[in-house]
Amino acid sequence: MPHEIYRRGKIWHYRGTVAGRRLRGTCGTSDKGIAQRVAAEAESREWKSHLDGPGAHVTFAQAAIAYRQAEKQTRFLDWIEDHWKDTLIRKIEPGAVRQSAITLYPKAKGATRNRQVIVPTQAIINHAASLGWCSPIKVKRFEVEAKVKTPATVEWVRAFAAHASLHLGELCLFMFGTGARISEATGLTWGAVDLSARAATFNQSKIGQERKAHLPGEVVAALANILSNRNPDELVFGYAGRGSVKTPWDSTIARARIAPLTPHSCRHGFATMMLRKGIDVKTVAKLGGWKDAATVLKFYAHALDDVTLTDALFGTNLTHDHQPQPATGRNKRKKVT
Repeated sequence: MPHEIYRRGKIWHYRGTVAGRRLRGTCGTSDKGIAQRVAAEAESREWKSHLDGPGAHVTFAQAAIAYRQAEKQTRFLDWIEDHWKDTLIRKIEPGAVRQSAITLYPKAKGATRNRQVIVPTQAIINHAASLGWCSPIKVKRFEVEAKVKTPATVEWVRAFAAHASLHLGELCLFMFGTGARISEATGLTWGAVDLSARAATFNQSKIGQERKAHLPGEVVAALANILSNRNPDELVFGYAGRGSVKTPWDSTIARARIAPLTPHSCRHGFATMMLRKGIDVKTVAKLGGWKDAATVLKFYAHALDDVTLTDALFGTNLTHDHQPQPATGRNKRKKVT
């Protein structure tokens, strides 16, 4: 039944049925001519939605709102939303997404364009796809120059802590001992730390989960050094965020005269040292809060790039100064004739 209009007081309303769906609404006006146009437009929109699909007229701005309401990660979204605005998501092609990365970050490298444009844009569109508003999208990433990152070692961490201020040294030890990201460590409050249980709990903002980390003895001792009737809501290390760590971090490295590693090198060192200790990759991923083992293999397994590791097949002692011994006695292989 076509929409009809009727009055409630001075305001016109409409009602009717489109494709078996009953609709009602206000025209928001006391002018009958305008009310008839509003009713006709409402009927037209409903027919388009029925014929073209429920998401045929969803804009990127609407999709972004739904993405935010789902409590997804919102970092980098502002510029992206300003770029696409009311563009229909069903009309956004992979090539256009790549071009938007170039437009938004004309001087940036591929890694930045991938991280700050392609990944979040694709995430918003694919979230809309999960709601039935459009088809999923897959965007080709920009090429990224592979860089070999140097992991922190326990010796490096201890040397850093010895020359750092109290809170900065403990921060370094904590990241190395738990695999925490710098944002997770700086956001840690005393209410999330239980020294008696040797545990700390923090939100992994990057993957939207909560993780409880075990605190090795040296980390417990370090945290005890700065614990003194702390308020549960007070930051453990006293830094507002990653930005406030950089300057004192670099100054400490200069004083200690050690390799110029970043805070992330501590998390890198956590994974690398665990792998070198023979801990399986799935366990490393779980303890360090990585989303899956594939991530650990992709970014950290290169640390095991040592051709002498095949010596383990024969039970050989895996030390770099190991020298193979000649076979003697019963273990000497017989010459084949």
